Amino acid sequence: MSPGTNEALSRVRVVIPCRNEAGYIGRCLRSLAEADRHGMHLEVWVCDGMSDDGTREEVRAMAAVHPWVKLIDNPARTTPQAMNIGLRPAGYDIGIILGAHAEVDAGFLEANLRALRDHPEAGCVGGVIENVYTDAWSRRIGAAMGHPFGVGGAHFRTGLRQGEVDTVAFGAYRRAVFEQVGYFDERLVRNQDDEFNFRVKRGGWAIRLHASIRSRYYVRAGLRKLYRQYWQYGYWKVYVNRLHGTVTTLRQLVPAAFVLFLLLGAAVAWLHPVLAVGYAAGIALYLLAAGISALRASSSPGDAPGVAAAFGVLHLAYGFGYLRGIIDFLIFGREPKAASTALSR
Repeated sequence: MSPGTNEALSRVRVVIPCRNEAGYIGRCLRSLAEADRHGMHLEVWVCDGMSDDGTREEVRAMAAVHPWVKLIDNPARTTPQAMNIGLRPAGYDIGIILGAHAEVDAGFLEANLRALRDHPEAGCVGGVIENVYTDAWSRRIGAAMGHPFGVGGAHFRTGLRQGEVDTVAFGAYRRAVFEQVGYFDERLVRNQDDEFNFRVKRGGWAIRLHASIRSRYYVRAGLRKLYRQYWQYGYWKVYVNRLHGTVTTLRQLVPAAFVLFLLLGAAVAWLHPVLAVGYAAGIALYLLAAGISALRASSSPGDAPGVAAAFGVLHLAYGFGYLRGIIDFLIFGREPKAASTALSR
């Protein structure tokens, strides 16, 4: 089936990759139960990585009340395998990926279907995520991740752009997309959604962001976890580039270029006063931009130093991870390091 083909949109399957999400998965499922579902047949598959913290009991309790909720085992315990377990079996027209930490607005499901009906060229649509913070540091990190200085063109976080985009979070996909381009690459611990959306666009489909599609995501974070997470994003992005033989987006190069500037600048600045001045000016310019952006992103002035610190962690982690990926995947032709497959949460 090709882009632009009309199809029934009534059968919706929401797939939730999950492991040890007690306290969150129940809220996620309740939000779906309370969402408007007029004119659709909904089923929700929680593809669980053998949780042992009470998550499975929460899902079973919801399934007892709402038979359209199903608990599906994911013995491999990775996110792309959970997605594929939920999406490969037929029986749906639209497949939606949702995070266990998310809650959807009442109009979330209908807004997804409406966007797909209105835009037959779109193989995937998604919306804007509102962060819900569980503590002060998650609030500061969320502010950094919601500002263009922190995440560049991640419009589903910033909400600054609607229409065609490169990728979305919690995407709603036509079944025809999977039939044409395949499923999520199970080798990818990180970036599996970005890589899949690259194939979607290469297959001739559009990906669209609509502000009417709203969800909330509960952020629990610290700077150490943030560093680990974004190091993995940068590292795995190079692996995706190697798979496709191309740089999928130019903005991914910016953090690595910044880290190279810091490393090479430190190495040569002592050779000549002009180089030292240029190096110091570059760092000062970055700090100034980070400070101004932190003030604009913060909900209170007291949060600004923490937001600025989160900016630095985002950029350094992604940049160092990307450079390590270049060394491992492009220079030495290695496969991913075992340590890089351990997910940070």
